[in-house]
Amino acid sequence: MDMFAPIAWPLLVGAVSSLVLSLLVVFTTRWHGAFSLDESHGVQKMHAHPTPRIGGLPMLVGLLAAWVASPPDLQQRLTPWLLAGIPAFAFGLAEDFTKRVSVTQRLLATMASGVLAWWLSGYALSRVDIWGFDTLLQWLPFAVMFTAFAVGGVANAINIIDGLNGLASSMVFWALLGLAGVAHSVGDPVLSQTCLLIAACVAGFFFVNWPLGKIFLGDGGSYFLGFSLAWGCVLLIERHANVTAFAALLLCVHPITEVLFSVWRRRQRQQHPGHPDRLHFHSLVKRRVMSRILPHSSRRFRNSVAGLLVGSMSFLPAIMVQFVYQSSVASLACIGLLVAGYVWLYRRIVSA
Repeated sequence: MDMFAPIAWPLLVGAVSSLVLSLLVVFTTRWHGAFSLDESHGVQKMHAHPTPRIGGLPMLVGLLAAWVASPPDLQQRLTPWLLAGIPAFAFGLAEDFTKRVSVTQRLLATMASGVLAWWLSGYALSRVDIWGFDTLLQWLPFAVMFTAFAVGGVANAINIIDGLNGLASSMVFWALLGLAGVAHSVGDPVLSQTCLLIAACVAGFFFVNWPLGKIFLGDGGSYFLGFSLAWGCVLLIERHANVTAFAALLLCVHPITEVLFSVWRRRQRQQHPGHPDRLHFHSLVKRRVMSRILPHSSRRFRNSVAGLLVGSMSFLPAIMVQFVYQSSVASLACIGLLVAGYVWLYRRIVSA
């Protein structure tokens, strides 16, 4: 409980600010809707009505409010984190408003956030616990570029899975709690508290996004959350030699698996890896599983139930990592089990 006492007020400020500002965005849609609405037509669209897609903005403002209310040591640690996330958030938000920012530009922006985070903090991945590769990471330019690649990869993975009400936000929420738990166990209260502050702001947004889908996270929000999760993992690995790098991979296992499996699936179908389709895991759960379990429910309700179920897939790795974070073998075993479970479920749903 001592860990929560210094941030009880910032947690409340962040969650309430994110919630109230998200509601404000919804209630003022008629003023900004011409720029902020996400239309309901498209290959990967799962909603029935145009909806504001700038949920990342009130969430980030809520985090800034939490920063103001935080004690000085937490402010000092959170400041470079917030500054480094600006490129990822800004390019994502620009896409939310204009729909004209290319995927490549957004990917480079998330990687730029990784480079900026290194420049501001001095941390870059120096190990991934793979023999030989760790030797390459001792060369700083390679370490910085690999860190940027890893951060950009996770940020884009979170953006890709953001397809149902509550999915990306709940998935990141559980992962952040798992990360906070490990950080607390290894004696890093500031990292733990930072993850909890971000999770609180995610929770504030979540209750406007789920279950009614009144606001979407958007690219700005998903990229910033993906960056935050990735950067928290980088800090955990670099500051604590007793934490295996595979523990960080375990926390991000579902979004990474979804992206890699989607690339493989599209290549098998002789499609471009970035080609949009409706065969993502969450899309199939919503269209095939929910239509059978809840055949008489509304499209929105099936969307929300599917989003919560798939988002909760991060709950199990968040629990697992508390017990295996010191062991590469145990972490890899958990990763293998979860990946195998994902593939098995996917094939069961496709063949059903």
